[in-house]
Parts: sequence; structure tokens; C-alpha cells
Amino acid sequence: MIALGIAIVLGLFAVYLANIFLTRTQVEAQASPAGTVKVAVAAVPLDYGVEITPDKVRFADYPQASLPPGSFNSLGQLLPAGKRRVALRPMMINEPILGSKLSGEGQGASLAALLPDGKRAAAVRVNDVSGVAGFIQPNDSVDVLVTRAAPASQAGGGQITDILLQNIKVLAMDQNATGADGKPILARTATLEVDTLEAQKLALAQQIGSLSFVLRKPGAEQDSATVETVSLNDLRYSLYGARYSPTAGPTGPQAQRVIPVRRVVRAAPRPARPARPATNSVEVIRGTQNSSYEVGGYGS
Repeated sequence: MIALGIAIVLGLFAVYLANIFLTRTQVEAQASPAGTVKVAVAAVPLDYGVEITPDKVRFADYPQASLPPGSFNSLGQLLPAGKRRVALRPMMINEPILGSKLSGEGQGASLAALLPDGKRAAAVRVNDVSGVAGFIQPNDSVDVLVTRAAPASQAGGGQITDILLQNIKVLAMDQNATGADGKPILARTATLEVDTLEAQKLALAQQIGSLSFVLRKPGAEQDSATVETVSLNDLRYSLYGARYSPTAGPTGPQAQRVIPVRRVVRAAPRPARPARPATNSVEVIRGTQNSSYEVGGYGS
């Protein structure tokens, strides 16, 4: 019993000493973390075009083995010799400030810095109708339609509309590249993110016709698999629901359909039955035989 009591006391003392040691180690680690470095993070929310100043930056401890590429370890590295930098992408509080999110030293906000590799920024003219009444905002996706004169060889002539491009990202409307307020703005110019071939198509389409935008849900899975050319003939429909040609009349399988006409035939009025003459007779029925007897009238 004595040996058991001594063992219990020594065990409790060892637990006490271990607790003191772990607590002191944790406090020291919080005071001066080992294996960490100071990294510049956003002290306030930073939007596109906001200038980076010392009051908008603070330094946080990051594990040295998990440093994001392009981070800054000092204010002099972030803003060398007082040269200004501008945010090119929105950043939230405590988000690391990286070189890919900032403009070059002494440069302002540039739309070119937002373009992915192989992409171009092409500007097209829009109005309140083709621009979906101002509801298209930067970072939206649109389909581009072109309306032009029909080729001379096409029957019917007039104008036709084609889908020129699908799932195109809008970079800016006029000179607004943020669209943070989300309010409709009637713009005259739209800047689109396209590749080289798409930029050529846009330049040519502006010369031969007019462009219109169709606001769409982002994602390539929303693309139309089949694209048809719409002409004036598609806007004219006959009573049969078939496509109409100004020279040939209704065309297509629907034109051959015969709509049955329901005829209502009114029956001729039946002639009125002649009234039976008034007689003084009595009809007597016996079994299956009947007999009629004339009787005299009143006063006979």
C-alpha cells in the first residue's frame, strides 16, 4: 500500500510538470512562431483599380513551407521607392497580396493584365437594344449575333441573322471593368475576351452588319449544338403553321395538311300534323279486338 501511494504521488507530480512544460512551449510558440515568415495581406477589402497604400496592408505569419508564390515579405518589397501599385483583382481581408494581382511598379490598372494566355480584348459598338438594356455587366457571358444582308443567290433576299460567337466573356462595358454595383448602365462600347480568330470575325461582322448580344448563363454546356440562319421567311407564317415563301406560298410538310371543315346541316322543319276531326264515337276494346260505335251529340 505504501509503494502504491508513492507511485500515485509521483505520477501526479509528473503530470503537473508536463502540463507546465507544454503550456510554456505553446506560449513561446505564439510569441515567436518557429518556421514562419511575414507575408503581406490585405488589411481592408481591395477592389479593382484601388491603389495599394501602407495603411491597406498588414503582415501576417505564414508557414514557410506553404508560402504562396509571388508573395511579399516587406513593405519595401511591395512598394519599392514609393512607386505605386494598383489592384487588378478584388481581394478580401487577410487575403495574401500576390504579384499576379497587382499592376507593375509605378503602373496603373491595365485591362491587359486580366487577359489569360492566348486571349485578346476586342471592343464592339452596342446600343440600348443590342446591349440588353444595360443589364450586361463585366464578367457576364453572352452570345454574339450578326444581322446582315442576305446573299443575292438566296431566295427571298432581305436580311438574315446568324449566331457569330457563343459563350464570350464580357471584360468591360464602356470604361467600367468592375460592375460592382450591379446597376444597369447604358453603354456604347463592350469589350469582349476573344481569341485571334474570334477578333477577326468581330471586326468583319461590324463592317457588314450590326451586332447584338444575348445574355446567357455561363458555361460551355449551354452552347447550342445546331445553329440555324434566320431569314425574313422565318418570320412569316401561314394559317397552316408552315413557313411562308412570297413566291411559292406555304412550304413544308405542314402545307400539305388538309384541315377538315365541320359542316352543320340543319334538318327541314317537319310539317304539322293535321288536326283530327271532332267526332262522337266510342271505341270499345275486348281482348285483342276493338270496336267503334257512333253516338249522337248533344241535343240528338
